Amino acid sequence: MTSVAIITDSCASIPDEFYGELGISMVPYNLHIGKEARKDLVDIGRDEFFAYLAQATEIPKTANPAVGDYIEAYRRALQDHQAVISLHMTSRGSGAYQSASLAKTTMAGELPPGARIEVVDTLNVSMCHGWMTIEAARAARAGRSVDEILALLHKMIPVAKMIQTADTLRYLYLGGRIGRAKHLVASLLNIKPLVSMEEGVIVALGTARSRLSAFKRMAELVEQHVGPGGKIKLALVHVAALEEAKQLRDMVEAKVTSVETVFTQLSPVLSVHTGPGTVGLCYYPVAGIEI
Repeated sequence: MTSVAIITDSCASIPDEFYGELGISMVPYNLHIGKEARKDLVDIGRDEFFAYLAQATEIPKTANPAVGDYIEAYRRALQDHQAVISLHMTSRGSGAYQSASLAKTTMAGELPPGARIEVVDTLNVSMCHGWMTIEAARAARAGRSVDEILALLHKMIPVAKMIQTADTLRYLYLGGRIGRAKHLVASLLNIKPLVSMEEGVIVALGTARSRLSAFKRMAELVEQHVGPGGKIKLALVHVAALEEAKQLRDMVEAKVTSVETVFTQLSPVLSVHTGPGTVGLCYYPVAGIEI
């Protein structure tokens, strides 16, 4: 047992095995499929949801966990731990951080002496958020204190990078994020958008005219960030596109050195906006960051 419990939510898109191996607790987001409510990764798994999404004519609605969901998770964790560190996707893209912060405030009067709850805005999404959760859990298992783990996270937040490309703009169109004309032109020209995140906000990195060109550009951007042969920890994230994720892995590892590489699929709640065929990478340079 560790003195620090690590809690995250389903947007972290962590490979399933890490939850058990590292004792990470997950609070699910909510999906509304038609009139039916589902808990992300609890009531519906990735493969089932991706199969549904591939033929959907309208995309499901999503909602962050309620304040009460976090209160329940924190109370459960504090039965066996002295402190909780709760990590969440960027507060500029979801209300989860605010809900978790309100849960912390609500519980202030009931905490045992010496108990702590720390809520962390990762300013990122997907496995950048996930890497921070994993490394926090590893540090907790190694006996690091709350303050030591928070210091580790504050080193990771500014350097963790996400780059992603979607195979189609159909899901952005269905979700109302782009118009019909833009969707039609992109489809006709086979345009593949590249996006990243800066200071907690999604930003466009440009476009490519093929999947291969998109992957090549993604690998170049990683190399520009860390330098030729630079050491990183790398996650390949995809939506029902494992073989393409492997292709991207090979292109990245031809330019930089990955000391740990994992594959994972986006959580359903994130895949809603990009759809099947999405491929991305989440990484951080390991220099100066010790667990």
